[in-house]
Amino acid sequence: MKECIACGMPLIKPEDCAGGDLNAVSCIHCTNSDGKLKSCNEIFEGGVHFFIEATGSSKGDAEKLVRKNMCFLDHWKENPCECLGGEQATDEEYQAALEKL
Repeated sequence: MKECIACGMPLIKPEDCAGGDLNAVSCIHCTNSDGKLKSCNEIFEGGVHFFIEATGSSKGDAEKLVRKNMCFLDHWKENPCECLGGEQATDEEYQAALEKL
């Protein structure tokens, strides 16, 4: 399954993909209206909001979950970002959060 390079969201339907293009490498949430990838900080904050809403996590726990998720992705390994340098969720915490989705 193809996933967004910036957040890992599955790219299954055209409406999931940047520009509605199934060949896109990023999702609609990680791409600006001009088709460019949002900044790491914008994607990080969007992920924090997502985990708070979807799992009921506190802001601090959501930040750790997003760091765990984003640091796993090759795009952020190749393009390090300061906001990803903090504490990450444990494997168990991350798995528990995913089970709530």
